[in-house]
Amino acid sequence: MNFLRGVMGGQSAGPQHTEAETIQKLCDRVASSTLLDDRRNAVRALKSLSKKYRLEVGIQAMEHLIHVLQTDRSDSEIIGYALDTLYNIISNDEEEEVEENSTRQSEDLGSQFTEIFIKQQENVTLLLSLLEEFDFHVRWPGVKLLTSLLKQLGPQVQQIILVSPMGVSRLMDLLADSREVIRNDGVLLLQALTRSNGAIQKIVAFENAFERLLDIITEEGNSDGGIVVEDCLILLQNLLKNNNSNQNFFKEGSYIQRMKPWFEVGDENSGWSAQKVTNLHLMLQLVRVLVSPTNPPGATSSCQKAMFQCGLLQQLCTILMATGVPADILTETINTVSEVIRGCQVNQDYFASVNAPSNPPRPAIVVLLMSMVNERQPFVLRCAVLYCFQCFLYKNQKGQGEIVSTLLPSTIDATGNSVSAGQLLCGGLFSTDSLSNWCAAVALAHALQENATQKEQLLRVQLATSIGNPPVSLLQQCTNILSQGSKIQTRVGLLMLLCTWLSNCPIAVTHFLHNSANVPFLTGQIAENLGEEEQLVQGLCALLLGISIYFNDNSLESYMKEKLKQLIEKRIGKENFIEKLGFISKHELYSRASQKPQPNFPSPEYMIFDHEFTKLVKELEGVITKAIYKSSEEDKKEEEVKKTLEQHDSIVTHYKNMIREQDLQLEELKQQVSTLKCQNEQLQTAVTQQVSQIQQHKDQYNLLKVQLGKDNQHQGPYSDGAQMNGIQPEEISRLQEEIEELKSHRELLQTQLAEKDSLIENLKSSQTTSDMNEQSSARDSEQIAELKQELATLKSQLNSQSVEITRLQTEKHELLQKTEAFAKSVPVQGENESVIAANTTDVEGRLSALLQETKELKNEVKALSEERTVIKEQLDSSNSTIAILQNEKKKLQVEVTDSKKEQDDLLVLLADQDQKILSLKKKLKELGHPIEEEDELESGDQEDEDDENEDGSKDQDHI
Repeated sequence: MNFLRGVMGGQSAGPQHTEAETIQKLCDRVASSTLLDDRRNAVRALKSLSKKYRLEVGIQAMEHLIHVLQTDRSDSEIIGYALDTLYNIISNDEEEEVEENSTRQSEDLGSQFTEIFIKQQENVTLLLSLLEEFDFHVRWPGVKLLTSLLKQLGPQVQQIILVSPMGVSRLMDLLADSREVIRNDGVLLLQALTRSNGAIQKIVAFENAFERLLDIITEEGNSDGGIVVEDCLILLQNLLKNNNSNQNFFKEGSYIQRMKPWFEVGDENSGWSAQKVTNLHLMLQLVRVLVSPTNPPGATSSCQKAMFQCGLLQQLCTILMATGVPADILTETINTVSEVIRGCQVNQDYFASVNAPSNPPRPAIVVLLMSMVNERQPFVLRCAVLYCFQCFLYKNQKGQGEIVSTLLPSTIDATGNSVSAGQLLCGGLFSTDSLSNWCAAVALAHALQENATQKEQLLRVQLATSIGNPPVSLLQQCTNILSQGSKIQTRVGLLMLLCTWLSNCPIAVTHFLHNSANVPFLTGQIAENLGEEEQLVQGLCALLLGISIYFNDNSLESYMKEKLKQLIEKRIGKENFIEKLGFISKHELYSRASQKPQPNFPSPEYMIFDHEFTKLVKELEGVITKAIYKSSEEDKKEEEVKKTLEQHDSIVTHYKNMIREQDLQLEELKQQVSTLKCQNEQLQTAVTQQVSQIQQHKDQYNLLKVQLGKDNQHQGPYSDGAQMNGIQPEEISRLQEEIEELKSHRELLQTQLAEKDSLIENLKSSQTTSDMNEQSSARDSEQIAELKQELATLKSQLNSQSVEITRLQTEKHELLQKTEAFAKSVPVQGENESVIAANTTDVEGRLSALLQETKELKNEVKALSEERTVIKEQLDSSNSTIAILQNEKKKLQVEVTDSKKEQDDLLVLLADQDQKILSLKKKLKELGHPIEEEDELESGDQEDEDDENEDGSKDQDHI
């Protein structure tokens, strides 16, 4: 603290000795007293002395006050006194400071005490923890103290808070405090915290700061609110300005839509308060932050579109055309609208459709241009209108065409009832006010910027200079005014217009050179040795002459490139010409204009250069210098190289278009294959479900068949030997023939499956060749044609394959039907049952073998279908397959229905047999033959183990 003691010793009028002793005694009481009341009273006394004796209290008491904050946290009153005392020591907010010396000394004391306090980073962390206390007497002085620390040594304190765990989050809680004084001071604290620190700005933004601040602005009444709204808007600017991440977060969070109510001011005549003007000014600046030309183009474009979609642009245009709006708000609104529409075609089209509320309605553009060329309007307003017009035409060829068309003879209103934008520009171009001349020339130049079509169209404009004289072209009238020796600002504006007009437009250069007086005038201006004021005009004349050489198509024999170069060498000298050309970029106002698109000048005499024109100078200065020093042979070679490059570009463009078309065709084919693949997968799923259902019905059928067989075996001993359910020998032979036919069908199916396997292998190889051709011929139209032919071949092969598979499946179902019919006719009783039983066993064995082979065939068919699915991913023949599979599905449904009917018939048959058995039992009982159920069960079991013939004879003897 030696430097502080030095400051204290250097004071001319220090405190009395008794005051210094009092402060020392109070510090001792704070340090040594054991009673909390004594320490509290001592800290309160130090607080009362801290404003008047700031230096002494700071030197002697700061350490003790920090110790109090650490040890006495349970007592909010003493903590509040300590925080207030530290705030008085560090803060520079003294009301009675008048003299500069005392103010500077106070600022030095504040920064020095702040440096002492934050030297121990734990002190700042301690202060952040105290802000978590809800007690008003702790939280409010803590907020004020931290704000003062940030004002004194912002970057250092910001860094400490940034590395402190949850430091920023603790401060964000202040915005949610129900006590307005703490909430409002919390906004001021966050202002100081977020100033020029991108990392903290991002943390604050992601801690939901935008939502809370916009809620506060809404609660306070938007633009009609008080100074709290102003503080919130300043904090929002800190968070968004030059912070692309936060700007994107603001847009993605749909917060732009919440800005619209800010500008619902309407047409008010009741007057505007100073606070409302300040609030609305900050709101407009906040909109400009989001659409600033210095932001990344993509971010600016997305914000511009969002502002149009939510109606914010429409609201701004309403203010623009309203009456009773203060001049500074109107000016800032024009600048804001300018940047909202700059380079955004949708917004520019909307702005072109806006009309002023006049009778008859006039386009807003015309009304604004009337203000620009009116010398009685404020200078800043005229600059804003020029900027708005430039932004309207920026990258807007449609708007440029509309402006130029208002100057053409076919579109001029003959009645003179309405004034067009083009007429206003021409009027300003040739008025007596040099500022109007400059603004109109620059505005007209922006209508020609990077638009060769409009440069040629403007050559058609004819002006009637006086009654009885023939009309002259606009181009000629501009050169006539130049030669009349008008003011420098007027001449600079006209020269910038001519340079923009002639650049990249050989036809305009030819029209300019066709007037024999233009070239002598330019060479005369460049060759003269004039004062410093005229050097800029000489430089622009050199630029215009250089453009006439560089973009000359040699259509005028007297002013060909080589002749103009010779003229420069004789009349001016190449070195002198290049030196004069360099006057433009060396001018002090040139660099200022090149920084920002907005024409922001302190006074009219500084209005010399346009931002877009500085880009043109930078682009042309080097090429004109090279063109002046080039020989005629080099020019010829350059022309030949240009022609070669043009031919090469045309060839490259042709191949690019061809490749683009081929890529589109391939993409379409890929999409078709993908669609067919999805459809085929769906169909395969449907087929699988149908197969599973058929299998379930078959299992049910087999179960019923077994049950029927057992019932027939029980019924056998009580039958009368009739051949009611038996099979005749001729039927057995017929069944054997059918089994032979089934065998032949199975062999035929195996042969066809082998043929299918070979066909699939061929298809796989063809597909592999097709894929290789597709990859290698992505940019070759002939190979694409071959690929299409191969695809057609595969399509036909797959169609034939689908037909074969359908036929195989049909034969399979017929085989199954015959097998089931055969199973129905299996004998259960009758004569010669031993022979029949043996034949039945043989038939059932063959039937089981056939069923197994059928199952294998089904598996092979399933594998074949899977392989076919892989092939069909590259083909477009799914429509025929869909139809076939749908037909098959219908057939399967019919078969399932038939199977259910057969099951019902079997159940009915079983019921009839049960009734017959019961009737037989009744008859036996009536005849006096006792029948026991246990004997019947034993005889039934014996039938399963013994020979059927013996069982049958025993049953007959028993009967």
